[in-house]
Amino acid sequence: MKAEQLSVFLENRAGRLADVTHALAEANVSIRALSLADTSDFGILRLLVPDHEKAKAILKEKGFTFGCTSVVAVEVDDAPGGLDAVLQLVSKNGINVEYMYSLIKRNLPNAIMIFRFDKVDQAISLLLEHSFTIVSSEKLFA
Repeated sequence: MKAEQLSVFLENRAGRLADVTHALAEANVSIRALSLADTSDFGILRLLVPDHEKAKAILKEKGFTFGCTSVVAVEVDDAPGGLDAVLQLVSKNGINVEYMYSLIKRNLPNAIMIFRFDKVDQAISLLLEHSFTIVSSEKLFA
């Protein structure tokens, strides 16, 4: 039910993001979703890739600092209030959303939001209990 996300730490300077994308492109690793956040000194590039083991090996070989995190892909109604339904449910149950970003999957009728929850397992159980669809890694990358 969880997806593995790579978080790459980048110096905040021109070309550093392109270094990551080039390394992955040369290794034939597709990037399916990403989010980039920055501070004055560094950025955090969060990536979902189909072959995270290969991506980790390439990033390590190229000298990038990275970590792995469990995230949850949730199918969200592509209509007004769709995202709010998820956020209200987790909020009312004391679960914090640390960050989130979207993923476009053409063969699904709804939006997919990638969530990093502070209580991942509790969030998954709660969402399933309330009939939300958790998208497996296999389906994300199919």
